[in-house]
Amino acid sequence: MEKDSNEGDELKHLGSGTPRLPKAYAPDLLEAFSNPHPQKEAWTSLICPEFTSVCPKTGWPDFAKVFINYMAAQRMVESKSLKLYLGSFRHHGAFHEDCIQTICNDLRVLLTPRFIEVRGEFNPRGGIAITSYASWALDEERYQKLCDHRRQNYDPLGSSDLGSMV
Repeated sequence: MEKDSNEGDELKHLGSGTPRLPKAYAPDLLEAFSNPHPQKEAWTSLICPEFTSVCPKTGWPDFAKVFINYMAAQRMVESKSLKLYLGSFRHHGAFHEDCIQTICNDLRVLLTPRFIEVRGEFNPRGGIAITSYASWALDEERYQKLCDHRRQNYDPLGSSDLGSMV
């Protein structure tokens, strides 16, 4: 398969040198590229083991492992832009559930995937660990059934390995 010489030209962050993490939440950092196999149904799984945000009330840091799984349609997320975007939460004050829902919403808008789910396993603070889950599916019956099935069978106390999400 021959590569298009213009492929990836729209990506600003990839290959741009040393990244600088933004000081505030920055959804505009997210970039996507054309799915080379849009006719195929395939999972993409991304894991961010070092996600951080801050409590909007106390300013104390929160740490989590974030899992993103999606079934692409026409667009796929570029990983360096995702790293920068997730890094933009480092100084962003939001509750755990809001962070995870925001990530899911931003990726849904960017990609319009067939299906997407985002899970955040936040480290205990004050003796309580919080796991938050958000998902979305295209309105097509097939993907909505998948979304409903994943929600119904989601086990928040399950292991944090990738197998529990795919």
